[in-house]
Amino acid sequence: MSDVNREVPIGGWVRVVTARPRLTLLLALVFAGLALVAGSGVGSRLASGGWEAPGSQSSYATDALGRHFPASQPNLVLLVDSRGAGVDTPAVTARAQDLAHKLATDPDVTGVTSYWSTHSPALRAKDGGSALITARLRGDDDAVAKEVKRLAPAYEGSHGPVGVSVGGSAEVRRELQTTTQDDLVRAEAIALPITLVLLVMVFGSAVAAMLPLGVGILAILGASAVLRAITEFTDVSVFAENLTTALGLGLAIDYALFIVRRFREELANGRTPRAAVAPTLRTAGRTVLFSALTVAASLSAMLVFPQYFLRSLAYSGIAVVLLAAAAALVVLPGALVLLGDRVNALDLRRLLRRRSAADPGAGYARIARTVMRRAPLFVVGVVAGLLVLGLPFLQVKFGTADDRQLPASAEAHAVQQHIREEFPGSPDGAITVLAERADRAELTDYDRKLAALPGVVRVDGPYTAAGSDTAYVTVLPKGEAVDAGTQHLVRQIRALPAGFHASVTGQAAVLVDSKDAIGAKLPWAAGIIALVTLVLVFLLTGSVLIPLQAVLLNALSLTAMFGSVVWVFQDGHLSGPLNFIATGSIETTLPVLMFCVAFGLSMDYGVFLLSRIKEEYDRTGDHESAIVFGLKRTGGLITAAAVILAVVMVAIGTSRVTNTKMLGLGLALAVLMDAMVVRTLLVPAVMRLTGRATWWAPPVLRRFHERFGISEGGEAEDTPRAPRPEERRDPEPVSGS
Repeated sequence: MSDVNREVPIGGWVRVVTARPRLTLLLALVFAGLALVAGSGVGSRLASGGWEAPGSQSSYATDALGRHFPASQPNLVLLVDSRGAGVDTPAVTARAQDLAHKLATDPDVTGVTSYWSTHSPALRAKDGGSALITARLRGDDDAVAKEVKRLAPAYEGSHGPVGVSVGGSAEVRRELQTTTQDDLVRAEAIALPITLVLLVMVFGSAVAAMLPLGVGILAILGASAVLRAITEFTDVSVFAENLTTALGLGLAIDYALFIVRRFREELANGRTPRAAVAPTLRTAGRTVLFSALTVAASLSAMLVFPQYFLRSLAYSGIAVVLLAAAAALVVLPGALVLLGDRVNALDLRRLLRRRSAADPGAGYARIARTVMRRAPLFVVGVVAGLLVLGLPFLQVKFGTADDRQLPASAEAHAVQQHIREEFPGSPDGAITVLAERADRAELTDYDRKLAALPGVVRVDGPYTAAGSDTAYVTVLPKGEAVDAGTQHLVRQIRALPAGFHASVTGQAAVLVDSKDAIGAKLPWAAGIIALVTLVLVFLLTGSVLIPLQAVLLNALSLTAMFGSVVWVFQDGHLSGPLNFIATGSIETTLPVLMFCVAFGLSMDYGVFLLSRIKEEYDRTGDHESAIVFGLKRTGGLITAAAVILAVVMVAIGTSRVTNTKMLGLGLALAVLMDAMVVRTLLVPAVMRLTGRATWWAPPVLRRFHERFGISEGGEAEDTPRAPRPEERRDPEPVSGS
């Protein structure tokens, strides 16, 4: 019996996951059922905020105002339309006062204010056709969401001579949650069937195609359960549901693709199913685990930021990445053992088999040879092209997420848009100054200084709590709520001398503090990502130069994503076809999130390519042949995996919520650029230029790698494999004479 065909000893992890495959699959079904139950209703527990920096001046002032002056921090707005009669007519006044009184007597409402009780110009439209009633709902985000869900139907609609529409931050958040949940269901309905078709095209076999999809569905169910568990301990952003579903499905399919592909190769070499699983897990399986760790490490960089929007996505993202890898490494091997050669059943590409030559990777091998023959030209051309695509990001303007994330048809958006357009001085963008331990004379003098600042329309107040030395004033800026001028005004107010303790809050102040917090932590996050990437890639390759290349090329691959985000979503190009409202800014935390996720996904594909190159280089010692072999073996699969992941991200990008749309479409572009441009063109060209020095390491590091390194090329001596035909042939020369 030949070495290829003999049964081989199997031990360690392989023995564990293949010993009882039927029991493994049964436990997986039980897990799926429990996860389905545990993850139900997770969407109602997610929050739409999390952009504020806790511990900042604006956060402190907001909390203090909520305690001392609940009415100064309204989160519910009733827009009362007089239907042409005018807000000061007796009938409209009487009905509006009734509505305000009814709202004030609700036990979950505090601090009701209305135009008809204060006659404040800020609460009256410039044309006199509408006015506002504002209120504060008690409790945390979950309590407020329940209260606004109960109150909104009771007030919206017709009330005698007036019509009422409901808005405010509480209603915006409720509509964001509802819209996001509906969009996620639609995204899954779009992505799953398209993914199945693509998998059939990749594998030919319908049976093989179902395996990655099954692992992906298992990861989705697990992701929902993980999210539900995390909400018990911390606030979780509403965007986490979309992101973790996309990562869970996309990465589970990616990992399963590589494992199934390697398993089929081993079967084709004559191994029995159980024997084929051993080298599959030692090679592709080990790389899957390594890849999952790199993605998780990139996501972990978000933990250094104080905003719970980023921290919650880090928690949930890390969990779902590891869950996707576990599904591929624990459940999938059991299914492969049971299926055996039937993994190739239901071949749907028989008619194309003759036309697709015996060597499906030949095209990528030709690309690799062509690129390496003209390596300097490809390096300069690709790098220049990517930098040009990233140029719009130099003009980025950061802002905050608001009601304009919702579609124009959403009532909360319509209310806030009406306030922006028809009410004086952007009342929703007022800057609030909390004054503590202040006397009347000091407040009067401070008011005069505020009113004298450029860019101030009006100063209202001071408003003083009864029997207290705590007060607040509101400053109405000339510009938009968070434009550059209003942010500058916040910094001017904070620099203004005061004889008491002054704290500034409001939308612009929250944005200023958020930008400062991100700016302070960004070097730490970048350092974590770079350090972890350098260490992990060194452990994979044993090279000093390849980890540096990986960091630089991964970062370079993201330029197109960041440039397109600004060109499309900030500047508004394609806003019509993509059906969103451009606000002229990008929410501050989203580029951080997109960088961490996209960098991790880039490393995902980089690891698969580098591991096969390293495996071949260790076997032959031929640098250029190893590059050709690596791209030949993984190029098609990486492209297929990227297309499938891009489909999932584009499905997420069909969301009616602008930030979710930006996240999905931006990540889809990043994945495709990385797989089709950086991995296919730039990596081979750069490695050709660096030559055999690519694999250099000082002796001390080489000895460290020999002892602790991780390599896909680690087929055990007790699992011999006959050389494949293409391995016996001498590779075509890269440089023609």
